[in-house]
Amino acid sequence: GRERPYFDPMRPLVVVTLSRIGSVKHLANRLNYANALKAAGADTIELLPGDTLPERFDALCLSGGGDIDPARYGAQRHPATDDVDGERDALELGLVERALAADLPVLGICRGLQLLNVRFGGTLVQHLGGHSPLFAPIVAHAVTARAGSCLADAIGGAPCGVNSSHHQAVTEGTLAPGLVATALVGGLVEAFEAPAHRWVVGVQWHPERASEVDAAARRIFPAFVSVVATREPAPSR
Repeated sequence: GRERPYFDPMRPLVVVTLSRIGSVKHLANRLNYANALKAAGADTIELLPGDTLPERFDALCLSGGGDIDPARYGAQRHPATDDVDGERDALELGLVERALAADLPVLGICRGLQLLNVRFGGTLVQHLGGHSPLFAPIVAHAVTARAGSCLADAIGGAPCGVNSSHHQAVTEGTLAPGLVATALVGGLVEAFEAPAHRWVVGVQWHPERASEVDAAARRIFPAFVSVVATREPAPSR
């Protein structure tokens, strides 16, 4: 396997899941997530489909990427559903189970939000125009966090400009039981959380793309890491 870097035992270790290697976009994505989390005070270990799982970690960040296999939520595949990677689905769902069982914080970004919704028993709208560079034009929008939510604690209660890079979505009708929508735009769930768990938050936008979102939207990363840091870092990595 790939050589594992040194981790500072005093900094939380966040697992970040990524799409398979093979493009400049993959490298840019890896750097964006790593830089955002490291700036927030965490070390990261990036996992690709097929990688060996770490023995211990402190939190889980599910990144963006291709579509989830519709069979995972009992649906037929839409013609626009693309870039399905069953091995990545299995990796991430397994990591989510481990994180929830250990009550570790979980942050789902774009695809990550969708995967969390599937894991909790929800479904997805498989194709949505106007929200992805592949299905232009892009719809610019702002989100407002629900008062009292984890999201509001992170980004505040004022309208916040975010980016949009997805062609699948969660709606109020497809939201899983046990999840609570904390930001809604035009009937689409832009963010949710799982109140039964310590800190499980999904956002549909990409806060790691710092130049594309308001400064407030980027505060989701330090909020996430601050929750991780409320417990001692996992030993024996």
